[in-house]
Amino acid sequence: MTRSAAPSAATLPFERLSEPRWRARQDAHKRRLEPFLSVHMERRSRRIKDPVADFLFEYYAFRPTRLLRWSPGVGVVLEGQRADDFLKRKGFSSTSEGVWLDPAAFPPRRRQGARWIHELLVQTQAREPFLGCAGMHEWAMVYRADEVRHDQIPLRVSDEEVARFVESRPIRCSHFDAFRFFTPAARPLNHLQPAADTMPALEQPGCIHVNMDIYRWAFKLHPWVPSELLADAFDLARDARTIDMRASPYDLRDAGLEPLRVETVEGRAEYQRHQREIHLRGLPIRARLIAACERLIDALEATA
Repeated sequence: MTRSAAPSAATLPFERLSEPRWRARQDAHKRRLEPFLSVHMERRSRRIKDPVADFLFEYYAFRPTRLLRWSPGVGVVLEGQRADDFLKRKGFSSTSEGVWLDPAAFPPRRRQGARWIHELLVQTQAREPFLGCAGMHEWAMVYRADEVRHDQIPLRVSDEEVARFVESRPIRCSHFDAFRFFTPAARPLNHLQPAADTMPALEQPGCIHVNMDIYRWAFKLHPWVPSELLADAFDLARDARTIDMRASPYDLRDAGLEPLRVETVEGRAEYQRHQREIHLRGLPIRARLIAACERLIDALEATA
């Protein structure tokens, strides 16, 4: 058992959670996520692909077991004997008040990363949303491709139709992690040329992928942010990914995803409605993550 100095309210404010309160939150977190995760695990055991769940757990590389593991986040003291169970996890230590995530245990090599995430989120949140992309990034990833990235999934339109649609509209993708999968032929067609080091300058809150990435930044700070926030970001990412795949040129009807035909005027209008909904849902979740980052950074500075 690790024992640290008791947190001081004068330098590091904290919240107490009685055992009944934190156990209720822990149980609610498990009940919320288990139905989706159990279906995913059963599907994976039978080697059945899923374009939404596989993205969330393979591309983002955060294991379902970690998502299910509840944490109160930094600045919270857990009371009661059962709180000692948390001492088996990295970062948790015992104080005279109870058990908490000790800021002194936050890996020094990750401190700059936490500040970078905070700055990225703050700059993104402050920008006006752009809702006119029509999900073109997925089309640009297969445009005049020698090999289709997801070659096990059929396209719902021909190569010629993909090319005709991509060439008929402006492409204005600002998200680096989408742009880097554009085909060589599609890259010059993009009005922007995002790179890893321009992410804080270019990312905007209307982007479907940027809203998925709220989950990415939240799990990179796990367990130092509350699991309820992580779960909200996960739900948003799941819904955003669903829209992303429905609007793609892939035929995913066997996976239960009806096409959202952005190659039509009506489809683009529908996509924009969904995009706006995702944007509006993302704003308060991103704001909470910004606040959680600030609590963490303040705690790190107070214990430096």
